[in-house]
Amino acid sequence: MSDRLLVLVRHGQSEWNLKNLFTGWKDPDITAQGVDEAKRAGKLLKEKGFTFDIAFTSELTRAQRTLSLMLEQLGQTNIPVTKNLALNERDYGDLSGLNKDDARKKWGEEQVHVWRRSYDIAPPGGESLKDTLARTLPYYVQEILPGVLRGERTLVAAHGNSLRALIMVLEKLSPEAILKRELATGAPIIYRLNADSTVESKADLAN
Repeated sequence: MSDRLLVLVRHGQSEWNLKNLFTGWKDPDITAQGVDEAKRAGKLLKEKGFTFDIAFTSELTRAQRTLSLMLEQLGQTNIPVTKNLALNERDYGDLSGLNKDDARKKWGEEQVHVWRRSYDIAPPGGESLKDTLARTLPYYVQEILPGVLRGERTLVAAHGNSLRALIMVLEKLSPEAILKRELATGAPIIYRLNADSTVESKADLAN
């Protein structure tokens, strides 16, 4: 019986998470806390007996470093790792690099809330969650899912919104429901899939 395992992990705390900045496609590293979160995630997976055949991550440092630290803890630094911008965080456009409080002062609390929490309204020069899904989902379907269905145990380290796009599809969530889903940094979500790609079971590993 093949083990159709898919594990999703949001990167550890980044320097800009700590400073309350919109990050998007900007490329800060993770903090000391983020390093600890990534190591704990790898350790947790190892303690639970998980091993992986392949891993995917974005083209951004914070996700790549998180994945690297997890694989070190797992003792699996030799597995193939694929990096692709399809898994990058949502592009926040003109908001990128701004302090969230400063953005509220500039555009107003309500407008910034709309940009952050609506499904299909993008900030100036950036992407909505719908846009993020439009690039992330085809990559998942074409590059990640076939391996999972073949029994390749797969680890994905990415970002809050690119992972939300995958979770929305995996868990059949509405746009309203996925916007309310908070993803903790460095906390693995374990999916086992049926042969038809639907979810057989889901478990959260608390960090």
